[in-house]
Parts: sequence; C-alpha cells; structure tokens
Amino acid sequence: MVSKVMAAGLRGIQGVPVLCECDLANGLPAFEIVGLPDASVKEARDRVRSAVKNCGFDFPLRRITVNLAPADLKKEGPVYDLPILLGILRASGQIPPVSPRQAFLGELSLDGALRTVTGVLPMALALGEEGVDTLFVPQENGAEASVAAGVKVIPVSHVKELVDHLRGEAKLQPLPPYDYAGRREEGPDFSEVMGQESVKRALEVAAAGSHHVLLIGPPGAGKSMLARRLPSILPDLSYEEALETTKIFSVAGLMEPGEPMVVSRPFRAPHHTVSAAGLSGGGKNPRPGEISLAHNGVLFLDELPEFRRDALEVLRQPLEDGVVTISRVAGACSYPSRFMLVCAMNPCKCGYYGHPSGRCTCSEQSVRRYRQKISGPLLDRIDIHVEVPSVGYEELRQRKPAEPSAGIRERVNKARRIQQERYRGSGIHCNSRLTPGLMDRYCRPDREGEQLLRAAFQTLGLTARSYDRVLKVARTIADLAGSEQVGAEHIAEAVQFRSMDKERFH
Repeated sequence: MVSKVMAAGLRGIQGVPVLCECDLANGLPAFEIVGLPDASVKEARDRVRSAVKNCGFDFPLRRITVNLAPADLKKEGPVYDLPILLGILRASGQIPPVSPRQAFLGELSLDGALRTVTGVLPMALALGEEGVDTLFVPQENGAEASVAAGVKVIPVSHVKELVDHLRGEAKLQPLPPYDYAGRREEGPDFSEVMGQESVKRALEVAAAGSHHVLLIGPPGAGKSMLARRLPSILPDLSYEEALETTKIFSVAGLMEPGEPMVVSRPFRAPHHTVSAAGLSGGGKNPRPGEISLAHNGVLFLDELPEFRRDALEVLRQPLEDGVVTISRVAGACSYPSRFMLVCAMNPCKCGYYGHPSGRCTCSEQSVRRYRQKISGPLLDRIDIHVEVPSVGYEELRQRKPAEPSAGIRERVNKARRIQQERYRGSGIHCNSRLTPGLMDRYCRPDREGEQLLRAAFQTLGLTARSYDRVLKVARTIADLAGSEQVGAEHIAEAVQFRSMDKERFH
C-alpha cells in the first residue's frame, strides 16, 4: 500500500511543496529514504522508528520505501520526520486517510514529542499557494506559521495528540490568523546624543533616501553610538518588507520563540574578523549571511579598515544589485540583500590624525597606507562620507536635550512618501535605487546647480558612479526640503557629503 502526505522544503528563502510517498512491500525488513536526502533526512529513519514504538504504535517489519518528491530537489533538515511517520502509520492502516489539503512539518524526538524547525514561514506560504488549507506544525512554530494568509495553522506538541485528532477522538484547536499592525520595537534614541548636529543631519539624509554612509572620526567621538540609533529614524517596515525579512530570519533559524514576524528593521553589526562567507552567506547547503540578514535594515561595519580585504570586496555586487547569489556543489540560490551600509573608521591607525590635541603619532605614509585598505570601488559605492569630530566639553557639560528620533523620523517618513508617490508603478521606492532613466527625469539640477556640480566634478575628480551618487543625495535633500527642483543649495550639501572622496581621501 502506498500513502501520500504533503510536506515542504526550502530553496533559498522560497518554500517548495514536497510530497512524501510511503510504500510497504514484502521482503526482508528495510527502511530506505530516496529523493536526494541529506544526512539529517536519512537519520529520520532512526528517529521515526523510535517515535513510532515509544508512542505505542506498531512499526511494520516490512520493506519500507519513502520517496520525497520532487526527486531533483535536495532535501535537508529534520522537517520531514513528521510526514514520514504519518506516511508509515497510514500505509500500515493505523490512521485514517490524510487529506491532500493537509500538510505536516516537524522534527521528532525519540518519545514522539515535536521539536521546532527552521524555515516554517516560507514553507507555509508555498503550501498555501499549492492549495493546502490546513498545516500542522510544532507548538513553537505555530505563531510564525500563522502569518501565512489562507492557511489554518494547528500547533502540535506530541504525535499522540495529532493521531487522536486525525482519528477524530480529540480535536486540536487552530491558531487565529496573525494580524500585522505595523508595530516597532523601541531602541536607542537620538535624544541621547549630545552635539554632532552635522552628523545627525547626514544620517537624516541617509535615512530619507536609503543611502550608504561612511563615518570617519577619532575614538570616542560617537560613531558607533550614532550608527546604532539610525534604525530609530528609519520608516516603519511595510507588511511586504516585514514578510520578506521574516522569511530570511526563519530560514537562518533566528526567529525568537513565539514571535510571528520581524517587526523592526534589522541591525546587523558583524565583528571585523568575519569571513567573506560569513558576510555573503555559504556553507555546504547555502545559508544567508550578514548582508542578507540586514535586508531592509542596516549593516554596520565598525573599524572598517580592520575587515579582511576579500570580505569587504564581497559587498560590491550586492550594493549595486540588491541580491547575492551563492553557488555551491549542492546548488545555487539567491538571497535578497537591499540594506543600508553604515561604516565607521578612524582617520589613521592611532585614531587621532587631525585631532586638535595633536596626539597623532602616525606619519603621512602610515596614514595613507591605513586608508588605502579600503578600495576605491567600494568607497565609490558609499553615497555619504561624513567626518565625526570630537564632542567639546561645553556640549557634554550643558546636557541640552537633543531632538528625539520621533521628530527626525517624521521628516524622513514625509520624504519617503514623496519618493513613493513620485516613483509609483516603477518598482522603485527610494532615491538610492534610481535607474539612469529616472535620474535623467527627476534629478536634473537647475542652472546654478549644474555649474556647481561641474566644478565639483573637476575639483574632486569624481567618477561617473560618484557623480550619480551626488545627484541622488541632492534629490533626497530636495525632498526633505519639500522642493520639486534640485537646486544649487541641494547640490552644495550633497557635494559636501563627498568631502572624503577618492582624491582627497587618498
């Protein structure tokens, strides 16, 4: 007898429906799993056998063949434990037929309890699109799975509960559908930052247009403090953004227990010892790296020159394309990686080059060598370069209340709404993502602005890419000012944010 139970797997961050077929045949007792299973799937044989016996069911002493279709999709992880167990019970006549509109996901313990698995949300979404209307998942995964619209989610803690439900002896209750209310978690606030008004302005412009930022200043000036407060002025996550971010965190196994969705923009701050694979993602079966975990949020690289050169160069393509493709022997997959890159660095190795105290002991050659650790192509892709000076004693002593993040965020949201309305229907939502065609239409400066930009291009030795960056930043500054036209004052401020560009930086 052949039984069929619906399950699901993963390809990148996309769920893929998987049909678990189980056949019991005469012959010497054996238990085979086919369909490109990895080691953890093959080990399901031992977990399922023990769970069946310890739950009081009969394990058939026959030739058992389990096929996970489609057979050309690599199957990995313990998510198939539960459907395999149910397939065996159904094929041996111990439970009634299972509807094809029901699906099952979960890892088994040896006593039949269900353990949490990763990637439940994308799998639930894929099953819903396939026509599944009821999904059974481990208790801890219930809240996350309930985000999938149109799918009734029933959490299960033990196999016996599930079997009683399928037999009609005791009903399990489904979870109510998740209602996304656009909540956000409150974090560090800009009101806690004394002084640094010019840097706050630069971060406001960056947040309004989703521009990348490089902060350069001596130790203790507040670079990390400012960067960690950037998420507090970013717009709230839309439902679509929250859904995509949650799928990435779900696949990576980083969802908090009982948390249905990621409701705040991610802030990822990897240590400077991180490898290229740690940033881009990888492994035998590719998993998302830091640049994908920062999708729709902020990737903060503190002490930028201390990062390995090969790790930094990995950022170049995702910064342009918004996606990272990982190719391995087991296959290739793509992960979204649209993030705001915020970098911080000292002006020299000792950290005090140009400091009023004169504490710097570095030679000009040493300063140049330290700064040249950052390649020109990577620097060219960062829209805003801003110097972070040391805070004066009087600013610290007076403790004047600074503007809170809520006030800055209100201006940022207003500018973002202008951009969304302007680019409606184009697939572009912020100025940093403008295509050449849209730039030609919306970023043309007035006559005075054109003259100023020409002079800056020649003086700073801007590249074609950095020229585009200046125009995009100027467009954002104009949006913050409520101006439809990009004027000379907007160009001037945008050029000021390129003050550490290639020729002057090196």
